[in-house]
Amino acid sequence: MPFDHPPRPLAQRVGAILWPSFFAAGVCTMVFFAFIDPLELRDISFVDWEISREAGYTIGFFMFWLATSASSLFTWILLRPSSRFNHPLPPER
Repeated sequence: MPFDHPPRPLAQRVGAILWPSFFAAGVCTMVFFAFIDPLELRDISFVDWEISREAGYTIGFFMFWLATSASSLFTWILLRPSSRFNHPLPPER
């Protein structure tokens, strides 16, 4: 039977998903808002809402963080050992 690593603690799994995605969201936010003004974005999307520039940056960061954490979560799901899911069939009699 092949060696299977023991499951990681929950804090380590969550940290492995959220921490890299936090940094990626920070970079995405800086690059995106270097070219796009949040107030102009508000004026073409949510005209009736009073959103400040700082709130636009904050909303943008959390949207990028959500997208990058979803990507990290999907990668984590795909990289789990298959031995945890593909149990051998019992021998036939």
